[in-house]
Amino acid sequence: MEALGKAPISRVLKTWEGAGYYARARHLHAAAREIVRSRGGHLPNEVEELERLPGIGPYIARAVASLAFDRPVLALEANGVRVAARWWLERGDTTTPRVRERLRRRLLGELPAGRAGAYNEALMELGETICSPVLPRCSVCPVARGCLARARLADPGELPRRRRRGPRPHFVAAVAVIEHQGRWLVQRRAPSGLLGGLWEFPGGTVEPGETPEAACRRELVEETGLTGVALTPVGEVRHSYSHFSVTIHVFHGRIDRARPPRIPPAARWRTPVEFDRLPRPKATEKAERLVSAPSPRRRRASPG
Repeated sequence: MEALGKAPISRVLKTWEGAGYYARARHLHAAAREIVRSRGGHLPNEVEELERLPGIGPYIARAVASLAFDRPVLALEANGVRVAARWWLERGDTTTPRVRERLRRRLLGELPAGRAGAYNEALMELGETICSPVLPRCSVCPVARGCLARARLADPGELPRRRRRGPRPHFVAAVAVIEHQGRWLVQRRAPSGLLGGLWEFPGGTVEPGETPEAACRRELVEETGLTGVALTPVGEVRHSYSHFSVTIHVFHGRIDRARPPRIPPAARWRTPVEFDRLPRPKATEKAERLVSAPSPRRRRASPG
């Protein structure tokens, strides 16, 4: 705990790199710092105290309290909700607070004394390995005999009722890999929000009616103040996040003057080796590989 609390956030994010959900790494780091500063390096063992730490909500607090300290609390997440909905033949919408509270009370009534951790773990593992969202494996379920969905439905997998989700949004973006004497212009994202604290190339979303190159030039001016840089289209990067996907048009530009231009405080000139040591999003890694791989198809674009 002390080592995590003392580590710089950049090292924490670099260690976390590739795991996604970077807000969890930032919260974990902030919680460790708070625990070291105010609690002598010891994790609290009560739900109310755990919920006061950064990034710990009701579910995580109850999971930690029960699994680590065997507090008599219920940690309810998606797997447990699914198991409970099938067990009691719950036909309501399990995403609503009313139905979730009904299932929570029923599960809490079955909580065995002194074994809350094992109970919560069993619910999670049953939902993850056997009582799966589609095609539950009822034939090997150790508690199938008491399941109402198995007894009364031709397909127990039709519960819980699921809302239809719309198509996942797709965005188009453009980034510029600007080079000066073997160094790339990179910038650090704001510490909060999506991919907070990670390093990337300048760029952003292609607006309606904009070409990728025009968007790249606009973002380059807005974010760095650079103008008149000749850009070469390198290729495209496709990447998927949990709630959306993106196609990124990658451009390469070179500044030949002796001294580099002035850049914003959040930006740096870094060699590829130095950039590799910084925490970066996966999409940025893909763009870097695209630029680093020589291609005869690249064409020189006029300065804008």
